[in-house]
Amino acid sequence: MPLHLYHLIAFLVSAIVVLWSTPVVKTIGLKRGHVDHPNEERKVHERPMVRLGGIAIFTGTAVALCLVWLLGGFEVLPQDKGDIIGLIVGGVGFFLIGLTDDLFSLGPGPRLLMQVVVATVAWVLGVQIDFLSIPFDGLVQIGWLSLPVTVIWLVGMANAINWIDGLDGLAAGVSGIAAVVMLVVSLFMQQSAAALIAAALAGGALGFLRYNFNPAQIFMGDGGAYFMGFVLAGVGVIGLVKTTAVTAVVLPYLILAVPILDMSAVIISRISQGKSPFLSDNRHLHHRLLNAGISQRLTVLFIYCLTLWVGSLALAFSGIPSGEAYAMGATALLAYVGWQVWRNTRASRS
Repeated sequence: MPLHLYHLIAFLVSAIVVLWSTPVVKTIGLKRGHVDHPNEERKVHERPMVRLGGIAIFTGTAVALCLVWLLGGFEVLPQDKGDIIGLIVGGVGFFLIGLTDDLFSLGPGPRLLMQVVVATVAWVLGVQIDFLSIPFDGLVQIGWLSLPVTVIWLVGMANAINWIDGLDGLAAGVSGIAAVVMLVVSLFMQQSAAALIAAALAGGALGFLRYNFNPAQIFMGDGGAYFMGFVLAGVGVIGLVKTTAVTAVVLPYLILAVPILDMSAVIISRISQGKSPFLSDNRHLHHRLLNAGISQRLTVLFIYCLTLWVGSLALAFSGIPSGEAYAMGATALLAYVGWQVWRNTRASRS
């Protein structure tokens, strides 16, 4: 079987399973009362919503990868098996942490501690950042710093995706776009197994949008957000950073720049005002756009375009054929949607 066919199977199977299982999860969640209630300060939905959609995303991704494994896909795809096992174990762990929080409302301290433990296990199994790209100095091997740097990256990205999950379809769409870009770049870098996981995650995330885009019928919850954030971060490590090419090392940070910068800006803002960086508030980009008078849908579409734009820059930076053309097209699309945002902001102020 052609290698790329495994990636197509993973994407389609994951999307189909998510499309089928999400209504089932929603029905069970409603019966058992696992819902997210409206909150005037931060949450913009108007009625209680089931917050267990991450179960469907996880199930779709897992079923797709299991099917490819049964078809012999992982045996013919060139990649260190330890990396893949570490990524899978870590993904399961982060999903279970998020699901436990969705069901029983964990505190931030225990939640963070469990995330650090699972990320450390993933590092031991092979999900390791061994190099950093230093401007004008190329790649630098970081030695013992690999553990804290990797843990911060994995835990940070899981929480970054969770933090942007504040509007219908936002986290799922951003994750889906980022996963597709990871898929393309990983294939170009000949990291086929990492690309396979990205394909399964992309199918699950984009399939979930059928029920999660505005007006949403279900939320992914912490289970879905932590799972997608960790897997995206992990694919970036084993699919790009481990290639030891200067350009490849910076690609994950570029592809995921939108949630990274959003989280960083919020943390700096909170600390500068003497508040806990873990305290929930309405300082995120999507909150600021809503406060400026932009509709939910246009806000989400604008952030989609930002994610697509930085992803297209990653394609161009990686040397993919026609990458510059993709970047130009994404820039034009971002400019158009940005103009619509500006028009709506002016109209709301007049």
